[in-house]
Amino acid sequence: MATVEAGLDLGHAGAPRPLARPILRKLASDLTARIGLVLVVLFLVMVAAGPSLAPHDPRQVTVERLATPSLDHPLGTDGLGRDVFSRLLHGARLTLGTALLAAALVTAIGLVVGTLAGYAGGVVDALLMRVVDMVLAIPGLVLALAVAGLFEPSLVAVMLGLVTIWWAGYARVVRGLVLSLRSRPFVEAAHAVGASRWRILARHVLPSAVSPVVVLATLDVGQLILVISGLTFLGLGAPPPTPEWGAMLNDGRVYFLSDPQVVLIPGLAISLAVLGFNLLGDGIRDALDPRLARLVVRPRALGRRWPRRRAR
Repeated sequence: MATVEAGLDLGHAGAPRPLARPILRKLASDLTARIGLVLVVLFLVMVAAGPSLAPHDPRQVTVERLATPSLDHPLGTDGLGRDVFSRLLHGARLTLGTALLAAALVTAIGLVVGTLAGYAGGVVDALLMRVVDMVLAIPGLVLALAVAGLFEPSLVAVMLGLVTIWWAGYARVVRGLVLSLRSRPFVEAAHAVGASRWRILARHVLPSAVSPVVVLATLDVGQLILVISGLTFLGLGAPPPTPEWGAMLNDGRVYFLSDPQVVLIPGLAISLAVLGFNLLGDGIRDALDPRLARLVVRPRALGRRWPRRRAR
């Protein structure tokens, strides 16, 4: 799981303020963030409208095996004559949709557990953190394989296996954020005016802790895509003939030497999706962290001379 807590500045955080416009302006000025946003939007369009844009049935078998790209088959066909472009569009909804849903679930679970542990403290904190330590002590891939192996191969089983292990890291990050936030002056002021604990959590603590977790979730979507595709490649995910990207890699690996495009096309889609979410996550992190903005070397400033100090 990606770690971003070191790159997020909460040292000068005050009461929650609307930061949407400054963040959007910073994202618009960052070239890598714009590239990541374009890639993410493109793949989200594929998730939303991909099946309606597919020219063929992704499961339809034809006699045109391993055909080269043409007007009828823009990306050719695979070893069974199925249209690669149609399978790629349908697979985007399965692979990316599963990754996004898993990211949403682990974020929600991590927020709830981490907030309760950090704000309640005492026995509740100790109990919840021991559960987190137990989950983190088990190798993640082994636990995911064990949970997914309890059910029939499907993307639901893969998602459950990933959610079982992925939430623990989020809970630890959120707990650290809540511990640092509950002693801030604006939280103490809310206590002083008689605000209830639930109101303080909902109005002051959670809004300040959500932004770092959103960055972490954005960066982790790429990792989830890789793990989901890998587990499906191993046969634990979507069963054939489901048009999932990992399954497409598994189906085309026997043709890698003779017809490499059957493997390269889904592999390139996975790489671009992971790259897009990573670039977007880095851009959001930089926009949220004022310390990183001072470390960026801007091209316009390279040709300027440093001003001389006046003699005292």
